[in-house]
Amino acid sequence: MGILNVEIKAKSDNQSEIRQLIKSRNGIKKGIDHQIDTYFNVSQGRLKLREGNIENNLIHYIRENKAGPKQSKITLLKSDPESTLKEILSNSIGILTVVDKEREIYFIENVKFHIDTVKNLGTFIEIEAIDKDGTLGEAKLLNQCEHYLELFEIPKENLISVSYSDLILQKG
Repeated sequence: MGILNVEIKAKSDNQSEIRQLIKSRNGIKKGIDHQIDTYFNVSQGRLKLREGNIENNLIHYIRENKAGPKQSKITLLKSDPESTLKEILSNSIGILTVVDKEREIYFIENVKFHIDTVKNLGTFIEIEAIDKDGTLGEAKLLNQCEHYLELFEIPKENLISVSYSDLILQKG
């Protein structure tokens, strides 16, 4: 299943204020998920296996590394936590890195918010405007991300251009 997504990732030290703003706009809390994302060696894009209490997916995505709103092309496969998928991928293409995080998940319409605490990296906010069926378009998704970026008063210098996996790898 292909999904169009425009997202923003930013360092955040005002997570409680962001949480309150989401709740004040009738944001729906999906829950708190402890997620282990195992990234695998691939020649194009990124491939990760997400293992969590709420979300369990194999995710391949292609996304430009740039600060601010960026488009992702995502292919998603729901996975069974009891399957041997991780072992198969680890043995065949190898593990690049692992990201361990606690993620609070909220939705306002088609926009998904992640309030993240990432082990060894710190605290972040992610805003993902999602078009699952091609009816919204990139321009609307971009406008939604920019709206919440402004609402949350996220300074430009806090924007992150890469994935958590890249930050972990940079840290060594």
